[in-house]
Amino acid sequence: MGKAKAGIIRNLMESTGGSFSKGLGINPRPSRPEEIFKWFLASVFFGARISEKIAVQTFRVFNRQGVTSPKKILDRGWDGLVQLLDEGGYVRYDFKTATKLLEVAGALQSQYGGDLNRLHDMSSDPLDLEDRLRSLAKGVGKVTVNIFLREIRGIWEKAEPLPGDLCIAAAKDLGLIRKNLRFEETILAELKALWKDHGVPGKDFTDFEAALVRQGIQYRREKH
Repeated sequence: MGKAKAGIIRNLMESTGGSFSKGLGINPRPSRPEEIFKWFLASVFFGARISEKIAVQTFRVFNRQGVTSPKKILDRGWDGLVQLLDEGGYVRYDFKTATKLLEVAGALQSQYGGDLNRLHDMSSDPLDLEDRLRSLAKGVGKVTVNIFLREIRGIWEKAEPLPGDLCIAAAKDLGLIRKNLRFEETILAELKALWKDHGVPGKDFTDFEAALVRQGIQYRREKH
């Protein structure tokens, strides 16, 4: 059974690639707060009910224009942000997202000196960290925070998000975990144990989670 799961994991990693942040050329590290914010910005785009292609395009527009810090977002202003969002194809949520980005940038500047590392350091535990991230703006919800923290796991000590629905569905459909498992804490522990035993060289657990999410997205498309 262990060999079978090892083969499934290896095939999954080969077919889906690694983390979303790496795919965007983002390298979040505590010593590089600008990269952490870039990934948070991308997570906001991924967090809406919109295609991965449009989210990626939109982030690349912002990155190309250098609008990837709280100060640059505030300097750009609402009209300028809407223009960038539209250029990326983020038309459906442009007004709402422009407002959200300004709220996020303003809260980060006023409460944490524009540094997400400071937000993490001021958090008392993983749940407080998630609450602080959600409180940055009205539209920053559970999905966005989960996307962000999933790829900050191992970078921030308190980044321990539970696996989301897409990740869990893929893990069950692939036979990596039992279908009757219900508690996210138990599922996360089993996935970590699987990766420890059958991880692919050159990849990490963050890549594994991202691969499961991509597989979950594919399953959802096939069902609809």
